[in-house]
Amino acid sequence: VDRDRPVDLQGHEGRSTSKQSNRYHQRVYVERAQPLEQYTTEELYARFRVGNTDIKYIADLVRPKLQRRTRRSHSLSVEQQVFIDLRFYVSGTFYQVVGDNIGVDKSTVSDVVKAVSIALASLLNQLVSFPNDVQVAQTKHKFFTLGNMPNTIGVIDCTHVHIQAPHERDWEYINRKGRRSINIQLVGDADLIITNCVVKWPGSVHDARILRESALYRELQTNRPHGIILGDSAYPLLPWLITPFLAASTPVQAHFNTAHCKTRCRRFACLNYLRVEPQGACNIILACIVLHSIATRCNVPLCDDVYDAPEPFEEPDQPLAFCQNEGLSGRIVRDVSFKFLLSHFYNFCFDCLK
Repeated sequence: VDRDRPVDLQGHEGRSTSKQSNRYHQRVYVERAQPLEQYTTEELYARFRVGNTDIKYIADLVRPKLQRRTRRSHSLSVEQQVFIDLRFYVSGTFYQVVGDNIGVDKSTVSDVVKAVSIALASLLNQLVSFPNDVQVAQTKHKFFTLGNMPNTIGVIDCTHVHIQAPHERDWEYINRKGRRSINIQLVGDADLIITNCVVKWPGSVHDARILRESALYRELQTNRPHGIILGDSAYPLLPWLITPFLAASTPVQAHFNTAHCKTRCRRFACLNYLRVEPQGACNIILACIVLHSIATRCNVPLCDDVYDAPEPFEEPDQPLAFCQNEGLSGRIVRDVSFKFLLSHFYNFCFDCLK
């Protein structure tokens, strides 16, 4: 028997006809999950961190950029794209696993995450903004209620989002712990709403430099805010940026540091590890910031309240004062806040003796 010639099911030799070879094979589509239909509100929160109404709101925001003009080839609806994207953000697992859960291919998940992340990131300026004069008074009151720190309008911190080794300039992304990351700067208010962010610097760049190179720094240096921002000891002490005492020598200074840390400890949720290139990672981070702002305004809990102990002081790569008189002015402002807390501390002790 000639092995190159086809054999039928009965073992007889045969020739393939053009009719057989051109026979149309119907494509079989895997049934896709329909989360809005199959999950309750509680199950949606557990799997996607948002509810039915929130998902529809997010879909409407990105619809102009993601809406397909045709339903040919079973194209994904905007809602389905949002579900895929949220599932990846929440689980942080592989594209293959997300695809198996939703009923799409791994490459589809990759394309969807990229497209939805870019669409969400484009909404940043609409949803992330520094408090205006009307909002400042409310922000100060909420911060004082939170940690007894007066005149506070925001907290600032940097956090590292770990990424896979990039193909170019790998050494720039290695942080002080030896891992590759994006170092992002976040400013937030007492309601956990992010009011400013910088998402572009590799992990080797120090927090102080990110601040110095930011538009926020230039703006607040030119137009001093009506209040102070709290930062950890990695930042310079400025008239509008107050850091804790490096070594509390008295119980009252320790009380100040505790109030400072309690006010600053409301951290922001971030991704543990992104298996993408730096630009893709930045888009995903920005998208998560936008989603966090949406969820916070909709009173959707995204993370637990965690109290962080004061961070140990680390010698910054940049000088503590960017200009000659900034450190002095910052100490004056911190001393005023310290004296305010001092009076409250003594009043508290006197009340305890009654």
